[in-house]
Amino acid sequence: MPEESSFEYKNLEADMQRLADQIRLERQRPTAETRSERQLVKEAIRVFPNLQGSQNKIPAPVMPPQTDTSDDPLPDYAKDAPVEVKLEIEYLCDIALRKGIATAMSESERSPYFVQDAFHDALAGKLYPELQKRGIVNDAK
Repeated sequence: MPEESSFEYKNLEADMQRLADQIRLERQRPTAETRSERQLVKEAIRVFPNLQGSQNKIPAPVMPPQTDTSDDPLPDYAKDAPVEVKLEIEYLCDIALRKGIATAMSESERSPYFVQDAFHDALAGKLYPELQKRGIVNDAK
């Protein structure tokens, strides 16, 4: 019998496994030594649609990693954004948790790059504690 997960959103289980596999692959890259665990998670999320077989897109510019560990999912650089932008980021996170990462990534393609990148950071921040519980990421970096 599989181990019972405390993760709230059961629809995300398959995505979490694919994400874990991608994080392991990200750790094998030569640049992994210079990146934090949160950065590895964000990069795994960024390439997630490619794992689903979607077309390659021009990547969003890389923003500074989220450093705030509070319950607020927004990255520090998005905290002063207009309310509409914040709501869009939170909406995309909700889609990812309820309908899956690939669905949210597809939806985010309609958004400006700033929103896409803030969404990646926010989702990484939301998923990070669960990835820690599962032993996929650790606090070492």
